[in-house]
Amino acid sequence: MTTNFSAQEIFYSPAVAGLRADLALALRAAAQHGLAEGVCNHFSVALPGSDSHFLLNPRGLLWSEVQADDIILIDDTGNKLAGRHEVEPTAMFIHAAIHRIARKNCVLHTHMPYATALTLTEQRGLDTRLSQNAMRFYGRVAIDAHYNGLALDASEGERIAHAMNGGDIVFLANHGVIVCGDRIDYAYDDLYYLERACAAQVIAHSTGSKLMPVDDAISSRVAEQVQGERLQSTLFFDALRRTLR
Repeated sequence: MTTNFSAQEIFYSPAVAGLRADLALALRAAAQHGLAEGVCNHFSVALPGSDSHFLLNPRGLLWSEVQADDIILIDDTGNKLAGRHEVEPTAMFIHAAIHRIARKNCVLHTHMPYATALTLTEQRGLDTRLSQNAMRFYGRVAIDAHYNGLALDASEGERIAHAMNGGDIVFLANHGVIVCGDRIDYAYDDLYYLERACAAQVIAHSTGSKLMPVDDAISSRVAEQVQGERLQSTLFFDALRRTLR
């Protein structure tokens, strides 16, 4: 991030204003899709060219009410650089570490119901060989199998970031999930379909019947097909932009 301009000037620049609007849209969409939990959990996106300054939803607002002007700008030590709301501590520790250590551009952390349910099981996460929606995540998922309490210090955020081990998605044992991406529209699309895949697995388990995953080769091919053409992700986000206020 250039140092020739103040944080306020950068925050209100057209490029960053667009990012703020898209981040707020992703939060409202998540609320619409049942992925929110009270005023907890956080979405963030790094400023272009920076891994130490990022946009974040503020403390104390429902995702359904967040607009572009509510988004805040912070640095990786938790200092608020711009915005009218406060920073929630666990958000700063988790997101700052993932942006800095895992080098992820967009970081979406939720306790969405079905994905979180799978973190409570012995497997701790999704079987990416089951449904077609699950296969899109084949080879992209990490499991953090050790719950360690609330992320109220830098060391816990750093532990989570290292547990990602290059993955885009991490299931946090007894906690929730984190979905990362290069762009907000891609990351939100993955978040939405991750919950759909987890829901299908939980529902299938509830039948008591034996589950029937496909082989690794087919799962890998489906993942490559989805990653090779992300227009559908952009079209989905465009549709949300048209229909959500």
